[in-house]
Amino acid sequence: MSESLFPERTDKAEIEEGSVLRPKFDADGLIPCITVDATRGDILMVAFMNEEALAHTLKTRKATYYSRSRKKLWVKGEESGLVQKVRDLYVDCDQDVVLLKVEVTGEGCCHQGFRSCFYRRVKDPETHELEFTQERVFDPKAVYRKKS
Repeated sequence: MSESLFPERTDKAEIEEGSVLRPKFDADGLIPCITVDATRGDILMVAFMNEEALAHTLKTRKATYYSRSRKKLWVKGEESGLVQKVRDLYVDCDQDVVLLKVEVTGEGCCHQGFRSCFYRRVKDPETHELEFTQERVFDPKAVYRKKS
């Protein structure tokens, strides 16, 4: 992609205090995206966007990410039906992180069948033992049928 889909980043004051979206993508052309439930405030997932994914998200109001493993755009819900409808899109102070507030259609968003990708916490810091904080809300094998 040779021409940017977003306005050029200018001086620090404009980026941090201005009223124009000027996202900062990393050396790989990606920006981290934190996704939260718009109603409950739960953190649902963290993913990455490239310019095209961010532009598509803004245009369609459907959360669209860039899959680093598949090296392609990923519209959340295109395979599972668990669409994330974007209610609000925020950027942090220096515009190098995106925050989406979404309405989730369906019971969850994690490919493991949980409501959130953050379904475990550290139970014991010394042994690094994890404990589950959520129950599965759907069968991931049924929802994410692999295409041949």
